[in-house]
Amino acid sequence: MGKTTLTYNIAAALAEKGKRVLLVDSDPQCNLTAYLIDNVVLDDLLDSSDSDTGGTLWSGVKPLIDASGRPKSIEAIEQFAKLWLLPGDIRLSDFEEELTGYWNECFQRKTRGFVGTMALSEIVNHACAKYKIHFVFYDSGPNIGPLNRIILLDCDYFIVPAAYDLFSIRALKTLGRTLFAWTTSWKTVLDLAPKETYLLPGRPKFMGYIPQNFKVYRGSVASTPGKYAGQLDRGIATDIVNYLKPIGLVASTGVHKLAEVKDFASLVTASQQEGKPLWSVSAGTPVQRASAHSVFRSIADKILSRSS
Repeated sequence: MGKTTLTYNIAAALAEKGKRVLLVDSDPQCNLTAYLIDNVVLDDLLDSSDSDTGGTLWSGVKPLIDASGRPKSIEAIEQFAKLWLLPGDIRLSDFEEELTGYWNECFQRKTRGFVGTMALSEIVNHACAKYKIHFVFYDSGPNIGPLNRIILLDCDYFIVPAAYDLFSIRALKTLGRTLFAWTTSWKTVLDLAPKETYLLPGRPKFMGYIPQNFKVYRGSVASTPGKYAGQLDRGIATDIVNYLKPIGLVASTGVHKLAEVKDFASLVTASQQEGKPLWSVSAGTPVQRASAHSVFRSIADKILSRSS
């Protein structure tokens, strides 16, 4: 299970609990959009995203790139009751190339820099107001580039998906230091910004982490991934919490692990093919689907508790 599948199923679990949820596909690979929208519809969206009637995130930011106006609102696509999607676009990578320039112009107090840096947030906020959204989930790419910088600085909280392996443990060091640097730099921008300028909050709090996609043997994590469990927990404490807690960016003082999401195998494949939550697919057994449902309901409950 990848981050996209994890994000979608958490959002679906919150929607089941009566919360109005907006998914934002901010990864230029647009996997979440491909997950939830029929291929023919997706192809049509991508083919027309440059037009005046375009309906992807690229369509929303394109006026800035063309220097023809401010960000344009786009329509969210309803998935089922209380769950909507703002479609992604492979051309968001073009927008990302502009973001470093926008970021630097903020320090020069240039209007263009603020408008460009806040563009994605402005589009998302418009959708939130229109659909009366309670929770927004960005599905972002697996990097620490300028696009993810503005996304994280727009969030109230963030969750770290991880694996019980050496690569995830090493990546934590970069993530903690980078977030510290981004939030510190943004505080300077807040001090420089002219009055009445719309700005990103710049205070993303670490809500917790979710180890995922591991095998289970006799009710416990299998031996190979299991040997990394303690290292991952210590890495979270050392490389995330210790960096962010002194500046008030840790949401909970308790256990930081929100849940463990094991490898649900055929349920994941079916979810991606059918565009449904793991517990609603046609594959697997009732016991497997119930197990998946229980895990994601638990994650939704913890998110509700920690964000209250």
